[in-house]
Amino acid sequence: MKTSIATVSISGELPDKLAAIAAAGFDGVEIFENDFLAFDGSPTDVGSMVRDHGLEITLFQPFRDFEGMPEPLRSRTFDRAERKFDIMQQLGTDLVLVCSNVSPASLGGIDRAAADFHELGERAAKRGLKVGYEALAWGRHINDHRDAWEIVRRADHANIGIILDSFHSLSRKIDINSIRSIPKDKIFIVQLADAPLIDMDLLYWSRHFRNMPGEGDLPVTEFTAAIAATGYDGYLSLEIFNDQFRGGSPKAIAADGRRSLIYLGDQVRRIPEVEALSVTEMPERAAVKGIGFVEFSADEKDAADLAAILRTLGFRRTAQHRSKQVSLFEQGDIRLLLNTDEGGFANASFAVHGTTAYAMAFVVDDAVKAFSRAIALGAEPFMQSVAEGEVEIPAIRGVGGGLIYLIDDRGDLGRFAEIDFQPITDDTGVEPTHLRFIDHLAQTVAYDEMLTWLLFYTAIFEAHKTPMVDIIDPAGVVRSQVVENATGSLRVTLNGAENRRTLAGHFIAEKFGSGVQHLAFHTDDIFATVLALKANGFRPLPISPNYYGDVEARFGLDPDLTERLKAHDILYDRDEHGEYFQLYSTSFGEGFFFEIVQRSGYRGYGAANAIFRIAGLKKALRPEGVPRA
Repeated sequence: MKTSIATVSISGELPDKLAAIAAAGFDGVEIFENDFLAFDGSPTDVGSMVRDHGLEITLFQPFRDFEGMPEPLRSRTFDRAERKFDIMQQLGTDLVLVCSNVSPASLGGIDRAAADFHELGERAAKRGLKVGYEALAWGRHINDHRDAWEIVRRADHANIGIILDSFHSLSRKIDINSIRSIPKDKIFIVQLADAPLIDMDLLYWSRHFRNMPGEGDLPVTEFTAAIAATGYDGYLSLEIFNDQFRGGSPKAIAADGRRSLIYLGDQVRRIPEVEALSVTEMPERAAVKGIGFVEFSADEKDAADLAAILRTLGFRRTAQHRSKQVSLFEQGDIRLLLNTDEGGFANASFAVHGTTAYAMAFVVDDAVKAFSRAIALGAEPFMQSVAEGEVEIPAIRGVGGGLIYLIDDRGDLGRFAEIDFQPITDDTGVEPTHLRFIDHLAQTVAYDEMLTWLLFYTAIFEAHKTPMVDIIDPAGVVRSQVVENATGSLRVTLNGAENRRTLAGHFIAEKFGSGVQHLAFHTDDIFATVLALKANGFRPLPISPNYYGDVEARFGLDPDLTERLKAHDILYDRDEHGEYFQLYSTSFGEGFFFEIVQRSGYRGYGAANAIFRIAGLKKALRPEGVPRA
């Protein structure tokens, strides 16, 4: 599978774009005309730059308002075309994109358009060039790839073909199976883009909200499968118009684009009875059975404070690492590591970010296969030396540069805790609080990173993303989306902060980057848990008493239940599937906190209660301008 991306898809000056595209591993690049016009060098200079990066110019685009024009405009369009051909030959590319006419002066008629393209094909052939015709979703007369194909078919010229664009076809809900009847040699290139489902003007939707395949809601996989069914094995190229990408890192956006195409090719390869694209084979998405552990980096002082909080939550220190300053705290199936070692990555993470949950482990079916898939999809591997006899756990870099370890039940990986740690029994006085497992963990990221990490998780792991919801903070809005699997053994909430005045934004600013902001533990009986917590000296986050009268009225709660909730600062929510109880700790450091939940069929995450939790947590934050103690 050959991959390409249009220069319009990423930010920066043309040299920066080309460097980022090459670094991401693309084979080719579409030169968007405005990028060329804004560059001071000649077409020959641009072509040399592209080839110096090991890339091919797959397409020069766009050529607008060509077919069906009345005279004298028609003659002028051919003059303009000749000028484009001059530039193409100097660039060193043989394909130009002509998008369907939107000019109010254009005349309709399939045969008229076909005649224009036949003549254009004759001119292109004299120069050894080709012309691809694309139906814009908002084209004046041609806005359907089926009509564009009919024009190409009637033009009947070897140098005229069709360009298929997933956004233009899928946004108009055109039957994608109609693609299967197009001869593969008449498909000159395929452009791909996804988009969230938004009811708005097609042109505005296209110009501002496209994203990478797998980041939106359009059936791009099915579209690509229809392409593959023709036998097409040419370039798959990204053409993305997105305001967020225009302001983002060229390197990061290009890497996302490459990952999206590799993931897309893998999805298509797995569809039965579809001729596979020529893609690199990789293991299936990794099924996650649960979160094996979460590891904190800290100094001695913060570690002592955090350990004290963990003990109030019912965690006991059960083991100590054999060669490092790492303590293991356990309760139920929950493992938390507290790392104060003065060497290695944990210490480097602490030096930059302070005390954070910098690493976590996913329990998967096969750690080696999961790691292999992650690397094939562009994840950055992490390696660190271990002492002789200790377990080397495969790991990749995740959100904020943190780590995701991959463990399974095979061999030493399934026994890493007993191999690497020595048991201790110095927390016998701690009362267990009936916490069973990690229900979910929440990672706070800059809003413009959201799509990156949604794609990262769903491409590597067997999981899906939920619709975006708005979390209301008194200082703004935080966008939240969840990556979860069908069994609930993997639940990661991604909260995108747009300004630093929100609790999420404050966390990112003070921790110098994205990361885990809270852990949620599951209990089967929140009232039994809260009594045990109080016996351990746990201090819950105070909730305004005004909340409880409203929640009683909204859900028709029994007044006795309302009083029990109020007495213990427990929040409540309900959906059509069941109930949800939430209890929060106060904040630790710059906004990190713990949550305890009882989930009885409920499928959400208590978004309606977030504003009350945020209001309580923000009261404990260090005021702006006040130095740390």
